[in-house]
Amino acid sequence: MVEHREPGASIPALDMRGVTLVRDGRTILEGIDFTVLPAERWVVLGRNGCGKTTLLQIASLYLHPTSGTIDVLGIRLGRSDIRKLRPLVGFTSAGFADMLRPALKARDVVMTAKNGALEPWWHRYDANDEAKAIGELERLGVGHLADRPFGLLSSGERQRVLLARTLMTDPGLLLLDEPTAALDLGGREELVSTLSRLASFETTPPTVLVTHHVEEIPETFTHVLLLSEGRVLARGPIEDTLTEANLSSCFGLPVILERRDRRWTARGR
Repeated sequence: MVEHREPGASIPALDMRGVTLVRDGRTILEGIDFTVLPAERWVVLGRNGCGKTTLLQIASLYLHPTSGTIDVLGIRLGRSDIRKLRPLVGFTSAGFADMLRPALKARDVVMTAKNGALEPWWHRYDANDEAKAIGELERLGVGHLADRPFGLLSSGERQRVLLARTLMTDPGLLLLDEPTAALDLGGREELVSTLSRLASFETTPPTVLVTHHVEEIPETFTHVLLLSEGRVLARGPIEDTLTEANLSSCFGLPVILERRDRRWTARGR
């Protein structure tokens, strides 16, 4: 199928067409069509095991689909050196913190993203790199933690440092896999507020956030993708798509969905 685009239309940051992943005879994702345009901020919702994390692993170019096509910033996966493509995508997950040495300074956690490294001694860095890293920390409200050992930070502070790390390479696409996982209420609210503020900046790249809970949707996010058993249940502008009917179908139980002060809440009936 050829998609018609108007002259001058923006190139999608991410364009998945018919993406399917089969592993050990089990279909994890099936026929996924998913397009993220510049300035869009997407949230991906679904039950455990529905394929949310797998979707982001494919979008971040660390996992190849069984079939379908993927274009990142207009470049087709399989037609370019993947090592050159990956720096275009900022990707982080809650589990990434466990890969980092606790004594590593927060600024080094961010700075080493320039080379996709976990330690600063594997590559050379200069004053401009350090200034860039500190600037990204300040952008996320944690610049005062630049010299603090990563292991001494709170869970919420760690996630904001990791978010700064994803921005270090000025990516064209930002992918966040459950960054609020394991955070307490205070940490969650700080991070949601940070994400909401970040998403409001024109300079922030198009963003895809995976979460389980509508309460964790930043108020400035624009679109939602609902996954159910590896398939797209619904997708589109959040105001039209995040409905009680769609959410009930997605999670397999009747829910009451409410919005107050631009934040969502949901509970079972």
